[in-house]
Amino acid sequence: MNEADMERAQAAEMPEDDVVAILLRQHARIRDLFAEVKNAQGEVKQQAFDELRALLAVHETAEEMIVRPVAKETAGKAEADARNQEEKEANKVLAQLEKMDVTDAQFDARLAEFERAVIEHATHEEREEFPAVRGGRSEDQLRDMGRRLLAAEKIAPTRPHPAAAGSPMAQWTVGPFASLVDRTRDAITHSGTSSR
Repeated sequence: MNEADMERAQAAEMPEDDVVAILLRQHARIRDLFAEVKNAQGEVKQQAFDELRALLAVHETAEEMIVRPVAKETAGKAEADARNQEEKEANKVLAQLEKMDVTDAQFDARLAEFERAVIEHATHEEREEFPAVRGGRSEDQLRDMGRRLLAAEKIAPTRPHPAAAGSPMAQWTVGPFASLVDRTRDAITHSGTSSR
């Protein structure tokens, strides 16, 4: 059983709308998408990267807005700050990758480094942050957090915004406006590729 399958199995043991279950399923999908990007070529590779980029952007934003304030209470300020800092750094790298040509060998090398950092970050969350959040909140509170996380993802930016990353306050302030721009850009880009 690979890591993504283990995350899915762990999530399956929790209520579907539990915040940690949602995040574990997303971590599994992120692992799947890294594999897809690495194994694809041309337009398929670009599409897989675009999906990975969007998932990472909304996932990290929602974590910072919904999970991190609770983690600060349950896991401690140092833990929450460390995860926010990792997300800030990841956002910068994601912005660099977004500007690169996916067919360039440098893209593949940078993506491999980025994948290692993202997986390490997810492992820290799963081993340190998530157990503290689960232990510090009731099942009803975890389900409420899950619903709020999904709602936050619907208004989260779909592209990296390094200036807001790593700061829950900045995500609440800048995120919805950046999201409007990102989602408009995504719609225009998508309509341009589908009409070719």
